[in-house]
Amino acid sequence: MPAFIDIFGYEPQAAARAPGRVNLLGEHTDYNDGFVLPTTIPQTCRVELAVSRDGIHRFYTSELDRLVEYREDGENPAGFARYVAGCIRMLRSMGHDLAPVALAIRSDVPIGAGLSSSAALEVAVLRGLRTLFKLNLGDVDIALIAQQAEIRYAGVHCGIMDQMAASLGDASHMLFLDTRTLERRLLPLPEHTELIVLDSGAPRSLAASAYNRRRAECEEAARQLGVSALRDIDDISAVARLPDPLDRRARHVVSENNRVLRAVEGVSAAEFGRLMNASHASLRDDFEVSIPALDTLVELLQRHPGVYGARLTGAGFGGACVALAVKGATGAVKTDVLDAYEKRGQKGRVLV
Repeated sequence: MPAFIDIFGYEPQAAARAPGRVNLLGEHTDYNDGFVLPTTIPQTCRVELAVSRDGIHRFYTSELDRLVEYREDGENPAGFARYVAGCIRMLRSMGHDLAPVALAIRSDVPIGAGLSSSAALEVAVLRGLRTLFKLNLGDVDIALIAQQAEIRYAGVHCGIMDQMAASLGDASHMLFLDTRTLERRLLPLPEHTELIVLDSGAPRSLAASAYNRRRAECEEAARQLGVSALRDIDDISAVARLPDPLDRRARHVVSENNRVLRAVEGVSAAEFGRLMNASHASLRDDFEVSIPALDTLVELLQRHPGVYGARLTGAGFGGACVALAVKGATGAVKTDVLDAYEKRGQKGRVLV
């Protein structure tokens, strides 16, 4: 990446970063007021910024080698810039007086892999703006503003998990989060385990996928069950009276919440792995967000003797898989599984 001064002609005044995340359990539960269990990954989004010297917002990303100009009285920009502009618009709508900024982005969070590159960008940008303009915002505030920026300006009706993980999580713990109350606590991974994250090679786009349709289906299921959100149903038999596919969508959410609550009781690595395997089956069969490439990669991981359990991670429709592996066995698992995956005609890669 070229230096900030080479892009804009002056030095940055602030810098910030935020990590990507991988979700271990609790998929598609956050927008149902449910429970989630993510952790962060080593890859981060980093930003440098300064007050613009010509009164125009300018955003640069090294990944695309692209510079975008943005005027607040103009159209919302496309691509990566809509997330940045959305964060600025959200802060201004809250009464924060922000001058136009020059902002440079460098991120190694994989895009389209289900590891929340957008949330990492939003949180990094908001942290940078907080520092630059000395805004009185806590880490939870940052997450909530980032979520609204993605909903209002990127068109993705996401829950709060990704932004909370990027803002409050760390790579050595799982973040147990109640997305309704925002009650949270950091918990250790099962003993003697490590995480593996593999990219299936099938990219995804949330805004262009069935993500928003799944959310609408869950809202309709809750309405027909007479509750404000599917979080309020804990007996899985209660969803049987719903028509198809609402019954299956609700069954996934209820069972997935129960899996998270079971996992945070402090189960063994083997039991945690079984919960992950059950989660993938539910996402594949009841929520229908998996694809053949993900199923193949998960199957290969689950069959490996060095793996306790595996599942797709993120919204699905492509992207990555996460596995809980025996500590010290991760190198062999990655090599064996990707070799077998390639023999099935697919090309994956190691992310974590």
